[in-house]
This record gives sequence, C-alpha cells and structure tokens, in this order.
Amino acid sequence: MDYFKESLILHKRLKGKIRMTPKMDVRTKDELSLVYSPGVAEPCMEIHRNPSAVWDYTIKCNTVAIVSDGSAVLGLGNIGARAAIPVMEGKAMLFKRFAGIDAFPICLDTQDTEKIIETVRMIAPVFGGINLEDISAPRSFEIEERLQDLGIPVFHDDQHGTAIVVLAALINACKVVNKKIEDIRVVINGAGAAGVAIARLLRCVDNSDPNVCIPVREIVVCDSKGIIHKNRDNLNSAKQELLRYTNPTNQEGTVQEALEGADVFIGVSQGNILQSEDIKKMADDAIIFGLANPIPEIMPEEAFKGGAAIVGTGRSDLPNQVNNVLGFPGIFRGALDARATRISPKMKLEAAYAIAKSVDHPSRDLIIPPTLNEHVAWRVAKAVKEAAISEKIDNAK
Repeated sequence: MDYFKESLILHKRLKGKIRMTPKMDVRTKDELSLVYSPGVAEPCMEIHRNPSAVWDYTIKCNTVAIVSDGSAVLGLGNIGARAAIPVMEGKAMLFKRFAGIDAFPICLDTQDTEKIIETVRMIAPVFGGINLEDISAPRSFEIEERLQDLGIPVFHDDQHGTAIVVLAALINACKVVNKKIEDIRVVINGAGAAGVAIARLLRCVDNSDPNVCIPVREIVVCDSKGIIHKNRDNLNSAKQELLRYTNPTNQEGTVQEALEGADVFIGVSQGNILQSEDIKKMADDAIIFGLANPIPEIMPEEAFKGGAAIVGTGRSDLPNQVNNVLGFPGIFRGALDARATRISPKMKLEAAYAIAKSVDHPSRDLIIPPTLNEHVAWRVAKAVKEAAISEKIDNAK
C-alpha cells in the first residue's frame, strides 16, 4: 500500500479525524433546562464556591490539550501550526482509543516562547493535562519547565514519552542478551528533545531511588557535529548540561568513533548515517535502536550484517517498533486518575517498567509490546497512578 497517497485520500474524505459528541441527548425542555439555563447555574456556583469542584462537574477530569507550534513535526521539521493539525488529530485519536481520554489539538500560530507559555496558562482551566508536542529544542525544555507550576501535568511527549519507551525496550533487550543495564555503555545520536530526555532517564538524573532506578554506566551523546565534549565552543545550554552526566572521559570524535566498544546505539537523529562496518566496532551482542523516521539511522538488515543482536526502529512495518503510543495514553490516564499536579521522575520510571513487564517472554524480535496492544496503556496507568499516590503528589485544585 502507498501509505502517503492513501492517507491523503483518507484525510480529504474524513475532513478531520476527530469530532465532539455529547454524552446525552437533549430532546425535552426538562433536559435542556438541566444541561443549560436555568439548571446549569447551580454547578457554576458550586465551582465558584469550591474551585476544585471543577474536577467533579466538568470535562476537566478527562481532557488533555495537545499543544504544538508546528516547529518540529515528525521528521518534517518546522512546517507550522496548520500543517501540524493532522498529526495532533491523530494523537487525539490514540488518547481516546487506548486510554479513553478526550484530547484536543491546540495548534498555536506562534513560535514565541513567551506567547506559548502565556497561552497555555490561559487555556489551562478547562484541561486536566497538557501534552506538549512537536516543539523544537531547546525552547521545548524551557516551555515545559516554566509550566510545571500550572497545577496540572505538563508533559513534553517528544522528550519523556520517547525516553520512557526507549528505556522499556532497553530493559528487555538487556535481558535477552544477558547484560546488566548498569554495566552497559550507550551512544545516543541526536541531542534534541528526545536525545536529552533519554540520556537523563537512563542516567537517572532526576531520580536516585534504588528501588526503581538503575543508572546506565556510561553514556556518550552525539549531535550533527560529532561527540559532545567539554572542549567544544558551540554547545547550547541543554548540551552543556548534558556534560554533567555524560562522556565522563571527555571523548572527542565522530559518532562512528563513539561506537567503538559500545553496547547500545540509540538514534534519534536522521536516516542512513551508519553502515554495517560501524556496528562491527561495537561490543558483542550489540543493541541498535535506529528511531529516525521514516528511514532509520541504519536499516535492520545492515545492522544485523554488522553483527547486531537486537534491532529496533520507529517503523510499524518492522519488528520491535519503539513508539510513544505505548507510553503517553497510560501516563496521562494514571496522572488524571490520581489528580496529580505533575508527572514526576518516579512516575516516568514506573511507566517504563510497566511497559517492559507487558512482554512476558522477551526475545530478539519481541522486546517491546506491539503498538496496538490494548492492555499496555491500562498497565501503565495503574503503575503511574500508584507512583503518584505513593509520592503523595498534591492533588490538583
């Protein structure tokens, strides 16, 4: 099937993939008087007297805003707010399909950091959570960080969702090749939102709880200029921060040089940058996650030719698809059910372990659940909710 051509036909026929439907039909005057004037005045006044009652009387308890400025959409780059709408609609469908959450695309016609932050603050009253999506780094880091006081979870899925699913896949991959996660050396290619978040989660930068956190021994991060090291003078603040917990020997060179002796390669960059000869330089039983879309950093057959033991990609037509849909529906479901005000590092880690445990018997071609597995989101939701409750994260007001 030509997915591009058929998708264009489908979208034109549907004219949008989501719509709003009422929860009850209004056919009588009594029903109208209950849902609108005069009866609706009473829940309005109840919320006015007790603002937290908004969670009991409105859609806030089950509604997420998918906020994007269209600056980093899929592998398409900065295509703007209007062109981003089909992706955000699709994500809204997945929220509903896998976790029963009503999500709505909010595509903002600005890429000004201050305006985005201000807009999210102004629309927050109606939503129970904010999913930041396809906002370019490093602005995405600042936007998410400055909105953490909003009183509802604000979660940049391109960062944390990717990192959580990568960690889940890595946990099971290490089991298959009989390596301990704390002993492995990891090379990450790509220092944008996803690459930075993966490095932070694998090193347990934000969480040192030994019950849920086992940090990877060593991580080296590369960008388009090569290995990120202390002698470079072209690093933004996010890349400078990476050096606090990556590249402990201050190695310099290309991504190919970084791979020598490495156990794991994680690519969140661009396609076709590695060859089989590069994989041969890695440690035995190497694990390769080439997550660039639509073309991975190295195709599976080329990686196996170089001696890789396990290969994962972001593609649905290949085994071991590492896809955020395994994470974000359940993460928000659990956060909403706990009325958590934020998504903590422990909640992220527990989500990763829940995804990993959803594969009973990991194998080389099955290290992560299929993306259409309907049970994963609810397992993740349970783990996230329990983590939020155990941490006694303040209930949303």
